[in-house]
Amino acid sequence: MPARAPVFTPPPGACDCHMHIYGPAQVYPPAPSSPFPPVAGGDIAAYLKVREVLGLTRAVVVQPSVYGFDNRATLDAMAILGDEARGVAVVPPDVSEEELERLTRLGIRGIRFFMIGGGALGWEDLETLAAKTAAFGWHVQMQMDGRLLHEQADRLARLPGRLVIDHNGKFLEPVGLDHPGFTALQRLLDGGRTYVKTSAVYETSRHGAPDYSDVAALARALIAFAPERCLFATNWPHPSKPGNPPDDTALVDLFRDWCGSDALAAKIMTDNAAELYGFAPPQPEQERLP
Repeated sequence: MPARAPVFTPPPGACDCHMHIYGPAQVYPPAPSSPFPPVAGGDIAAYLKVREVLGLTRAVVVQPSVYGFDNRATLDAMAILGDEARGVAVVPPDVSEEELERLTRLGIRGIRFFMIGGGALGWEDLETLAAKTAAFGWHVQMQMDGRLLHEQADRLARLPGRLVIDHNGKFLEPVGLDHPGFTALQRLLDGGRTYVKTSAVYETSRHGAPDYSDVAALARALIAFAPERCLFATNWPHPSKPGNPPDDTALVDLFRDWCGSDALAAKIMTDNAAELYGFAPPQPEQERLP
């Protein structure tokens, strides 16, 4: 758990737009085909403590690849988080309309495609599932190697509904702002239906802590380019760094620094998340008191 609160205080309704929940294997067994283990200590009780220290009040629970099509850990965590939670699920290509309707009622708002190895869905499933889930108001959440994004950008732009790109484009090697993958990401944002999570800079940075300056340059540029379609997220419990997680408190303050002002950081954390995930407008602090 973080040792201290951030210097920047997130406003009421601030949303963590990408985090995962894990649980005991006897309750939530890993998918037999998953190359990933569950993250120790990544349970909902631990997350609630982290969220309180960081000052966040809403969350989007993203289905971990380890559980394949079994969304129970995600749904159970959402139920504990209540009305201030939404989810991103993984469903098979033959999913029924009844199941999609059930998941939508429970707060699922997106379908996850993890294209870096170990995901349950592939490129061959994209159009079919994008069409099926868009009918229920879901978006496609895409994580792929951003260095190839320009090769898929036209295909992604044609998808129905909205598109969310993970982790600043998730360039597996840091790139410059003139890289064709990064300029393709900007074009998608310019189309008005794509969002990007300015998150998890630590995953691909070669410069490392405390500033992650190589990948942070991408986050800053994205926020400057399309602040109305950027999202904040922790990526807790940092499944790519199970033995050496980053400082969550420092990541919140870094995000505020990339935004350049408290007001813009607050807007991204609250308004953008509410628009995409269908949260009610956040209540002023005085209305939240009993």
